[in-house]
Amino acid sequence: MKKLLKVLIAGILSVCTLTCFTACKDDTIYVDTNAFFAPFEYYDGTEIKGVDIDIMNMVGEKLGKKVVFENTDFEVIIDNVASGKKYDCGAAGITITDARKERVDFSNPYYTSVQYVIYKADNQNLTAKTATDGTSCIFWSDLMGMDIGVQRDTTGHIYAGIEIDGDGPDYPGELHGTTGELVPYDNAQLAVDAIGANRIDVVIVDELPAQYIVSKNSGYVCKALYYDLDTATEEEYAICVTKGNTELLNAINEVLAELGENGILALVARHLGLEN
Repeated sequence: MKKLLKVLIAGILSVCTLTCFTACKDDTIYVDTNAFFAPFEYYDGTEIKGVDIDIMNMVGEKLGKKVVFENTDFEVIIDNVASGKKYDCGAAGITITDARKERVDFSNPYYTSVQYVIYKADNQNLTAKTATDGTSCIFWSDLMGMDIGVQRDTTGHIYAGIEIDGDGPDYPGELHGTTGELVPYDNAQLAVDAIGANRIDVVIVDELPAQYIVSKNSGYVCKALYYDLDTATEEEYAICVTKGNTELLNAINEVLAELGENGILALVARHLGLEN
C-alpha cells in the first residue's frame, strides 16, 4: 500500500511540475545565449548584458512576457532551440547559414560582421595591408602554416575549417596543405590566452568581439580578415527561433525594424562604452 501511495504521489508531482512549467513557459520567453561575446552578450558581475539582451527585452515588452536568459556553450544553442523543449530562441551573435536554417527559423538580419584575426603586436610574420576600402587587413594566405585558435562552432571555426580542408573538389581552401593546426576553444578569450601561452599563433573571431578583447588585453592587435584587397570575410547576425513559433519571430522582426540600423549601432556603442 505504501509503495502504491508513493507511486501515486510521484505521478501527481510530475503532472503538477509539467503543468507549472507549461504555464510558466506561456508567460516567459526562454533565451539561450553564450555570454562571452561582447558587446552582444557578456557578464557584468552575475548579470548577462549586451545588444542581444536589450533586443530580446524589448521583444518581451512587446509581447507582455518575462524574458529569461541562460548561458550555455555556443555549440549547443542551435540544438537547444531546434528541440523546442526549453528554449524558445537563441540570441548570441548567431550567423545565418544554410545548415542552421534547416533546423531553426531566423529573424531578419540585424548586423553585418567581418571576421577578424587577433595576434601578438610583436608578431613579425604578419604585416597588415590596406584594402581597397581603406580597411587595415590580413589575408587568409598570410596565415599559412600557423596554428589558429577559434571559438568552437562559431563562424570563425566554420570559415577556418573550410580554408584548411576545402569546400568540395572545386575549392581546396586558402590554407589547404599547410601544416598549421586548427584548435577550438570554449570562448575567444581562452583562445587569446593560448596565444599568450605560445600554444597557438592567432585567433579568428568576429569583428566587435575581437576589438573588445584587444581593448582588454595589452600586447595584442586585431585586423580584418580578407581574401584579397577587395574581399572581406563577411556574415550576417540574426536571432534563431524554434521552427513554427511565428508569434515570437514576428515580434523579434518588429523590434528589429523599429530599431533600424541606427538603433542597433546605438546599442553597440552603448555596450562598447562609446556613447557620447
